[in-house]
Amino acid sequence: MTAIDFTTGLGDAIAWPWPIAVYLFFAGISGGALSIALLIRLFHKQTTNTPLLKAASAVAFVTICLGMLCLVLDLTNPLFFWKILVYYNLNSVMSLGVIVLLFYIPVAALLAAFALRDELLAIPQLGWLKGVLDGLMFTRRPLEKLALVLAISVCAYTGFLISALIRFPIINTSLLPALFIVSGLSAGAAMAKMTAVTWFKEPLHSREMTLLHGAEWPIMAVEGMFLFMLFSGLIFGDATSQAAMSAFSQGGWSSLFWIGVVGLGFVLPLLLNFAFGQRFAGSSRAFYLTGGSVVCGMMCLRLFLLYAGQIYSI
Repeated sequence: MTAIDFTTGLGDAIAWPWPIAVYLFFAGISGGALSIALLIRLFHKQTTNTPLLKAASAVAFVTICLGMLCLVLDLTNPLFFWKILVYYNLNSVMSLGVIVLLFYIPVAALLAAFALRDELLAIPQLGWLKGVLDGLMFTRRPLEKLALVLAISVCAYTGFLISALIRFPIINTSLLPALFIVSGLSAGAAMAKMTAVTWFKEPLHSREMTLLHGAEWPIMAVEGMFLFMLFSGLIFGDATSQAAMSAFSQGGWSSLFWIGVVGLGFVLPLLLNFAFGQRFAGSSRAFYLTGGSVVCGMMCLRLFLLYAGQIYSI
């Protein structure tokens, strides 16, 4: 089978094209959304399927499946993707990530089925699920704790995956896994909130929405700190690192960083919540604009790191 060439027109410098960036985006959303919902559920010892849990579970499962589709399409021979599930090299970051995903995806699917039990059983053709879910209910709490570890691992793994590329100063840093975790939590929480309000009728100012809204700012502050540390590491690094700094000041990729990552990801949410008055900040319009800008900012961050990281290399 002929490989799908996603790098056409992008030059020889790009080894990992846009499907990988989209995969990193979807994996971050999946791990971040599920982590946030499970942290709230476990910390507050919730026993009901809240709208936020339903939304986060659905988002986590759908996005990780879409991410895996992008990953498979980028393989040289997509129809032989099953080989990476059979042959492992424990010295490879990619193999370790595949092992994590091999556990994460079915666990996320089962937790989504638990959370969306009522919605699924309302479909006549899925009546057989009741006996299955009842029989597996005793595993739910242990699986939630396992899923929390796996979800955070998925976010971190995407950072480890591209930080292992030695000759790329922008992304060859130990900060990347931590940055991917916090950006995944931020964007995953935003996506889960919007889905909960839109599809599961969660009140805009409910207790969980207010709790998440308050947690967004510390998470964004930590994300900003990691970006500043990444920036500083390049400025005060060796000559190669300093040369890579041109990614932040030249060409279209610098525009993507300052407009997409900084503008959409940080400045716009701050303006929407603090510059236009309390009445607007509490409106549904501000809610969706803020959530959408955070999610777009996270996608811009993945694109910038993957593409600028490869272009401005040794």
